Amino acid sequence: MTGQTTATAPPQLYGRRLPPRAVQELLGRLGSGGAALAVTGEPGLGRTTLLHHAARAFGAGTTLHLGTTLHLGTGPTAPGHPYDDLRALLRGAGTSDEGVTADAAVATAADDLLEALRVAADDAPLLVCVDDVHLWDPASRAALGHAAHRLDRAGRVGLLLTARGPLAREFSGLPVLGLHPLGTAEADALLDEAAGGTVPPALRADLLEEAGGNPALLLTLLRRLSPAELSGERVPARPLADVAALTGVAGECPGGTAWPDVDDLLLTVAAALRAPDAEDVDAGLVRRALNGRALGRDPFPGALALTDGRLRFHSGLVRRAVHAAAAPGRRRAAHRALAGAHEAAGHRLLALLHRAWAAGEPEPLLAGELSAAAAASPAPPRLRAVAHARAAELTGRGTLRADRRTDAAEQALLAGDLRHALRLLPGPPGETVPPYLRGRAEFVRGIAERYDGPVADAHASLLSAARLLAPSAPARSAAAALAAVDAAWSAGRLTECHEALGHETTHTEDTDTDADAVTTDTDTTDTDTTDTRRDPHGLSRDYRLGMRAVLEGRFDAAEPHLRRVVRHALTDDRPDTLLRSVAAALLLGDPASAVRAGTRALAAARNGGSGALEPRALEYLAYAELRAGWHAQAKTHAEEGLRAAERAGQRNTAAHHHAVLALAASIEGEPDVVAGHVSAALATARRHGLAQAATLAHWAAARADLGRGRPLDAADRLGPLVRPGPRRGHFAVWMLAVPCYVEATVLAGRPQDARPLVTDLEVWAGLDADPHAPAQLLRCRALLAGPERADALYLRALELHDATAGDFERARTELAYGKWLRRRRRLREARDRLGAALMGFERCGAGVWARQARGELRANGAAPGGRGPGQGDGALARLTPQQWRIARRVADGATNREVARSLSVSTRTVDYHLRNVYAALGVRSRVELARIVEQAEKSGARL
Repeated sequence: MTGQTTATAPPQLYGRRLPPRAVQELLGRLGSGGAALAVTGEPGLGRTTLLHHAARAFGAGTTLHLGTTLHLGTGPTAPGHPYDDLRALLRGAGTSDEGVTADAAVATAADDLLEALRVAADDAPLLVCVDDVHLWDPASRAALGHAAHRLDRAGRVGLLLTARGPLAREFSGLPVLGLHPLGTAEADALLDEAAGGTVPPALRADLLEEAGGNPALLLTLLRRLSPAELSGERVPARPLADVAALTGVAGECPGGTAWPDVDDLLLTVAAALRAPDAEDVDAGLVRRALNGRALGRDPFPGALALTDGRLRFHSGLVRRAVHAAAAPGRRRAAHRALAGAHEAAGHRLLALLHRAWAAGEPEPLLAGELSAAAAASPAPPRLRAVAHARAAELTGRGTLRADRRTDAAEQALLAGDLRHALRLLPGPPGETVPPYLRGRAEFVRGIAERYDGPVADAHASLLSAARLLAPSAPARSAAAALAAVDAAWSAGRLTECHEALGHETTHTEDTDTDADAVTTDTDTTDTDTTDTRRDPHGLSRDYRLGMRAVLEGRFDAAEPHLRRVVRHALTDDRPDTLLRSVAAALLLGDPASAVRAGTRALAAARNGGSGALEPRALEYLAYAELRAGWHAQAKTHAEEGLRAAERAGQRNTAAHHHAVLALAASIEGEPDVVAGHVSAALATARRHGLAQAATLAHWAAARADLGRGRPLDAADRLGPLVRPGPRRGHFAVWMLAVPCYVEATVLAGRPQDARPLVTDLEVWAGLDADPHAPAQLLRCRALLAGPERADALYLRALELHDATAGDFERARTELAYGKWLRRRRRLREARDRLGAALMGFERCGAGVWARQARGELRANGAAPGGRGPGQGDGALARLTPQQWRIARRVADGATNREVARSLSVSTRTVDYHLRNVYAALGVRSRVELARIVEQAEKSGARL
C-alpha cells in the first residue's frame, strides 16, 4: 500500500449533530454564568474536530485554547497579555513552599487561574477549550479540575475539554458528552465524501469493517490505498488496518512506553480479547496467565477498566493496537500463557485456540485437535468459525485444509458474517477440491446469495450444491434443494420452484452427520423416514411433497404432508426446521400455528447465537403475524428484524422487513413512513429479483392510497399486480391484494375492471389458504352487487369475520357496509356499523381508516368522539358534513374527480361544494385549505 490516494478531509463531522445539544446548552449558559462540559471518546472519534466546530459556533464572545501552546481563537496573544502565564500557573500547581501542602498549592493555582480567566473575560462570555487533557501532568490536571468546579467565580466562563477514555478523577462530577463509533450509514457517508463515491463495493465493505466506525481510522486506511487499489485493479495487502495504521490513530502507547514494549497486563488482556465477541475477560484468568501477579497495582493502567471482577479496554482501537504492535515473541508468549489458564479452567476450545495463535508454521496435530474441538463444541458459531479457520491455516495444502476452510465458512455464515464466509471458501489456483467439498462450498455461496444477492444466482448455486452432494450426502443435498426452492419462491418463479422440488436424493443409508451444514449440527444417521423427529430427511420429504402438491393445486394431497411438518414444530428446537413449519402452516391457512412456530424459531436462533438465522426468523414471524391480522406485533418484530438484517448484511431479508413495515404503516396512516419503506424494499427487490417483497411493497402503497381516500391511485397501482399478464405480482401474494383492488375500482367508478377477479378470489377462498379470504370474498361481492343482494352479503361477511382473529378486516367490512347503508338513507343502521368500524380501527391502530370512519359518521349526522368541525374549530364549524368530507379529501391531495368517485357524487357536485368551502373559510387555493385542515388536526381535533 502507498500514500498516493488523494482523499480530502470531510467538511462535516459525520454522525454528530453540530453542535451537539450538550454543547449548545453549554454555550447558552454563558449568557448568565459559568459552565463546563467534558467530551470523551477513544482516539479518532472526532473529539478535536468537535472542539473546533464548537469554537467556531461560539459567536457571543472570545474563545481561548489551552493546549501545548496558548493562543486566542481570534489570533496570537500579544506579549504581556493576562493569558501569558496561565500555563505557568497550572504547571506550578504541584510545587509548594515549605509547610504548604500539595492540596493547598493546587487550590492556590486554581484560584489564580480563575482570577486570570475573570480578567480575560472582562464581563463578557469566554469559552475556554482544552484538548486532550489526559496528556497534562497530574498537577496541572488537578488545578484545572479544581477550577472547573468553581467557574462561577470567574464570571461568564465556559470550559469545554476533551479526554481519551474515561475522565480523570479530578474532573469527576462534570457533565460528560461521550462520543461513540459511527453507525454504518454515517461511516458510509464519510467514505463517499472522502473518496468521491468511487470505492468498489467489496473494498468498501472491508474498509468499513476494519475501521469499526472510527472515522480517523477509516480515513487513514483510505489514504494509504493506491489509485490501482481504489479502482479494484490491484488487491490491497491484508490486513488493511495493520500495525502502522492502528498505532498511528491510537497515538501514544498506554503507559508511555514504546508500542512493542507495552505492559504485560495490557498485552495479556488484549490477547484474551482476541476471541470473537469477547468484550471483557475474567480478571482471575488473566492473573493466572500472569503467574499470579497482582492486578491492583498503583497506578492501574488507564487504558483498562476493572468492573465486577472483569477486565476490559476503554478503547477497542487501543486494544487492537496493543495486540498488533507487541513484539511477536511477547505476543506468542501471552497466548501460550492464556492457553494454560484456559486449560486449567476447563475451557478446551479456547485453550486450543490460544495455543494455535501461539504457533508458527503448520502443526498438523494441533490443527486436528482444534478442528475436532470446534466441531464438538457448543460454542457460538462465530468462535467455532475462527477456530476452524485457524486450524486450516495450520494445515498443509490439500483436501484436509479445504475441508477445514469449508467448516469455517459454514460457521461464519451461521454467525451472520456473509463476506467472511465467502472469503473462507476453498478453491485457490492450483488447489484441487473434490465434488463433495465443492458441493458444500456451493451450498454456502447459495445461502449467502439468498440473503444478500440476486436470488436467481442463489437458486443456481443451491441446485448445483444439491447435485454435487447427492451421491455422498443425500440429507445435505435435500437441504440444498429446499433452499433452492426458497430462492425461487422469493423470485416468484414457479418453473424453478418445480425444478427444485423435483430434485430427488437417494434415500439409502446416509452417513452424513450434518443435515444442513449451514444451519445445524444435528446427527442424521437414522434413516427411518416415517419419524421426522429422528430423521430430518423425512421432514424434508414431507415438506417437498406438500409444497409440490400446493403448486400443482392439489391441496387435498398437500394437507397430510404439511400437517406433519407443522406438528414437528411442537417438539423440535432447530430454527431451520421450525421455519419450515412456519411456511407449512401459512400454506395451510393456519397463521396462529405459524406464529407459534415462528416464535419458537426465533428463540432457537437466539439461543444458538445465529446472527444469520435471527433476522430470517423475525421475517417469518412478522409475516405470519401480518397474515394473522396482528399488525402491531408484526411491526414490532419487523423493526427488530430490520435492524438484525442490516447488522448481518442481509439486504434481501431487510427488503422483506421493509415490505412488512410498509404494510403495517399503510393501516396506521403514515404516508411518509409507507413511502420510505416501499422505496427501500423496491430498491433491493429490483436489483436482486425479489418478486415477493416487491408485490408486498406495491400492495402496501396501494392500501395507503385507499385509506387516504384516493381509490383511483390505488386501482392504477394494483391493476398490473392482480390482472393476468407478465406484470402480475408474486404467484403466492397477488391474490391477497385482490380485495383492495375490488374496493378501489368500485370507489373509482370502474367496477367492471374487478368483476373477472372475483372468480379468482372465489377459488382462492375455497382453498382455505387464507382465513380472511371467505369474508373478503363476500365483501367484494357486496361491493359489486345490486341493492337487493348487497345487504345479505355484508351481513354474511360479518358472520364469517367472527371466526377469524384481527380487527382490521372486520372493521373494513363494517365501514363498507356503513357507507352503503348511509347512501340508502338507513341512517340509524349506518351509524351502528360506522361506529363499530371506528372502534375496530382504533383497536388495531389503523389511524387513517379510523379517520375515514369518523368522516362517514359526521356525514351521517353523528358526532364521533373528540372535537369535530362543528365543535370549536372556528371557521371549519361553519361547514356542512358533506362540505367537510370534501374539504378533508382535497386537503389530502385528491383531485375533484377522485373525490367525486370516492363519495359517489358527480364532479359538478364536488365543484359546487368546494367553492362554498373556499368562501366559508376565506381561502383561495388547495394549499391554503390543506394548511387549515392540518392546523385543525394539530390542535387536537379528531378529524
